[in-house]
Amino acid sequence: MFFAGDLGQRIFQQPFSWKKLGIDVRGRSTTLKVNYRTSHQIRRAADRLLPDRMRDVDENESLRTGTVSVFEGPDPIVIIEKDETAEIASAANSIKQALADGFAANEIGIFVRSEAHLDRAFAAAEAAGIPVRTFVGEEKAPTETALLGIMHLAKGLEFRLVVLMACDEDALPLAERVADVADDFELDEVLATERQLLYVAATRARDRLIVTAVVPGSQYIDDLIGRTV
Repeated sequence: MFFAGDLGQRIFQQPFSWKKLGIDVRGRSTTLKVNYRTSHQIRRAADRLLPDRMRDVDENESLRTGTVSVFEGPDPIVIIEKDETAEIASAANSIKQALADGFAANEIGIFVRSEAHLDRAFAAAEAAGIPVRTFVGEEKAPTETALLGIMHLAKGLEFRLVVLMACDEDALPLAERVADVADDFELDEVLATERQLLYVAATRARDRLIVTAVVPGSQYIDDLIGRTV
């Protein structure tokens, strides 16, 4: 039996212990350090969202430093606009440029934090003139289409270009989740999983990553681009 995991990609539920389920793998684990899927520039930016060390519920510590990618690419582009209309136009222009550069529609993923932000993604795709499919009824959609949906459903997928839209101040972390926390411990958990969600979404990109938002943008964007404030 082979187990592979990444503590940085825990986005769906509270952690659980494999040991308590009767599976003890201590002493026989190896940390993989070569990334074949994501460019050095995108991986480096996404890694800034997470701490260098992460610990699971069995107190096993994972050191995230030292990973290398096997190919190079452009740095991620972050666009923070004054309003939603401007953001949609910027995202559409980025998609048009990718198409002009030879990207196929089915090599593009467009993702937002929640269903409340889907309209902006659809508007950008329409403005770019690119056909899209969603996770609902995907089996009936034409193959030459971009995939559009929420970030949670992007896990496990891969695209040459990923456009992350609506990365706004109240979207990442999602304001509703923050408002529902009961104590500081739960708040820390929410903030951590929201960071990890952005990490997962960003690392779906192989060659090009575009992040758009309305001013002032998510508090996580400074970390993503390596800006100190």
